[in-house]
Amino acid sequence: MKQRLEKLDVKQRLERKFEKIYTTIFDDSKLASKWVALQIAELIKEKAKNGEYCVLGLATGSSPIGVYNELVRLHREENLSFKNVVTFNLDEYFPIDPTHIQSYVHFMHYHLFDHIDILPENINIPDGILPIDEIYNFCSKYEKKIKLLGGIDLQILGIGRTGHIGFNEPGSGIDSPTRLVSLDEITIADAEGDFFAKENVPRRAITMGVGTIMSAKRVLLMAWGEKKASVVQKAIEEDITETIPSSFLQLHPNVEVILDPAAANDLTRINTPWLVGDCKWDTQLIKKSIIWLCQRVNKPVLKLTNRDYNDNGLGTLVANHGPAYNINIKIFNLLQHTITGWPGGKPNADDSNRPERANPFPKRSLVFSPHPDDDMIHMGGTLSRLVDQKNEVHVAYQTSGNIAVSDDDVIRYADFVNMYNKAFDHDVDLSQAWLKEVTDFISSKKPGEIDSPKVLKAKELIRMGEAKAACRFVGIPEENINFLNMEFYRTGTIKKAALMDTDIQLIVDLLREIKPHQIFAAGDMSDPHGTHRICLSAIKKALNIVKEDKWIKDAYVWLYRGAMHEWGVSEIDMTVPLSPDEVLTKRKAIFMHQTQKDKVMFPAVEDKEFWQRAEERNKYTAEIYHKLGLAEYEAMEAFIRLYI
Repeated sequence: MKQRLEKLDVKQRLERKFEKIYTTIFDDSKLASKWVALQIAELIKEKAKNGEYCVLGLATGSSPIGVYNELVRLHREENLSFKNVVTFNLDEYFPIDPTHIQSYVHFMHYHLFDHIDILPENINIPDGILPIDEIYNFCSKYEKKIKLLGGIDLQILGIGRTGHIGFNEPGSGIDSPTRLVSLDEITIADAEGDFFAKENVPRRAITMGVGTIMSAKRVLLMAWGEKKASVVQKAIEEDITETIPSSFLQLHPNVEVILDPAAANDLTRINTPWLVGDCKWDTQLIKKSIIWLCQRVNKPVLKLTNRDYNDNGLGTLVANHGPAYNINIKIFNLLQHTITGWPGGKPNADDSNRPERANPFPKRSLVFSPHPDDDMIHMGGTLSRLVDQKNEVHVAYQTSGNIAVSDDDVIRYADFVNMYNKAFDHDVDLSQAWLKEVTDFISSKKPGEIDSPKVLKAKELIRMGEAKAACRFVGIPEENINFLNMEFYRTGTIKKAALMDTDIQLIVDLLREIKPHQIFAAGDMSDPHGTHRICLSAIKKALNIVKEDKWIKDAYVWLYRGAMHEWGVSEIDMTVPLSPDEVLTKRKAIFMHQTQKDKVMFPAVEDKEFWQRAEERNKYTAEIYHKLGLAEYEAMEAFIRLYI
């Protein structure tokens, strides 16, 4: 790292003064993945030129998928050969059959090996079906083979929320070898979605040790998305500890961390840049620093003093834009002007300091929801307020969300249809035959197996019914409910296809049909492989197509978040306060999605229901506003404006 820092200018070195690993932040994960792939490709070519093997340590998970896609492209379009490449994968679940779609053998062949000219004998992946008494010898031979080839030339890594690299969970030592390990509960929870149920996730894995990784000649660690931001900061900036195994990389002589902006968000130079040197103070950064200062000294905005600024690294701010009183008033007013009880605009009112226009009124509001419940989870209170205030509200569900319906729910609904037909003397034979086909498939279904078309259709219809029930509850008429069922989602698995032109055209057609004055959409772009990211990408592409239409000039686009993450207060452009009764109304609307109640298929970060996550975040936003000196509300839903 020292050599890398010496190539930087004084300002660049200063802003990295808290970082103990050299770190590069790219504009997005796609660009970062291409850069990593280029490093691999150049190494392969250099080794081939010298008649040498190129020994690569490879990772699995979502982080390296973009890298593998680019390597495949380089092979197909630029004749990059892998015939001199030997690979060693970091890890594999245990026990797991290599043909299982969740195995890392399958992952590597699906994303890379089946599409390049690597020799099969040069592929090395831990064996997930070994008898347990043979694992120790296997791991020893794995280590010896790496050493016989001269060691790993380039090791690529992801990072888990526990701070693990490979499957080296907290407690792993710096000299730990390749071995069988037990998986942390957080790691198991993160894998639950891939295996369709927590009980299907293997509890153990074979992994390269930290010592094995540390012996690589060069290491590139990649992290995308905000859910990695906290552990990335700990690994890069805090002390080395066994509780964050990735922190051992601080001792590696040739390591680089590659991040997208979301994963870098907690680094000091990004989160609190005033602590590393002088800043270019624009309104957004001033707002962010004042909110940070209020939380640090536990004071509302209007009580901050010059001393508070000076004592907490904001002396240059108060010196250039002060005194404190002037800054406080400006930021307090900015925060106050984000609050509105009229998300569709208040008619016959002065809208100069409101986030939404008074006219036209009522507005046509179009709410895009990636899954059939995101609208209620993330902005159910605002949606209900728009309806109550006589706006014309339309909802567009972008995907079916069918893979989040359990098999038990399908059987329950199928059984109801069968009993209903019996009760009213309908075509019992037909319904019984359908019920038998569905139940026979489900009873013989293997963990992770893709559902049959009829089961997938049943799950789609179940979620459609729930979405319609929620819309009825808040007063949205059925003719204003749109089910787009975008094609990219129709894989039957968590892994989605690429966004298609037909998906974008569906949105273009709907926009031109409704000509909305307001567009609401999920703003979770930081998830590099998630449905929300793809859905927002489709909306952005559609907006680009209609940008010359006359009606779009008068449209505002608002981005919501909610259950997983919320906008930071410094980012918020509009926040809608909710009363206790409105919080309860939102909760009941979420409850209409019964298959997602109690036990959801993909619980993600927290073991809580969606309504609980949403309420906690909405109440937390209201609490922060109150602590900053604004009015006290039960809860708040937050939005940022996307300018088109």
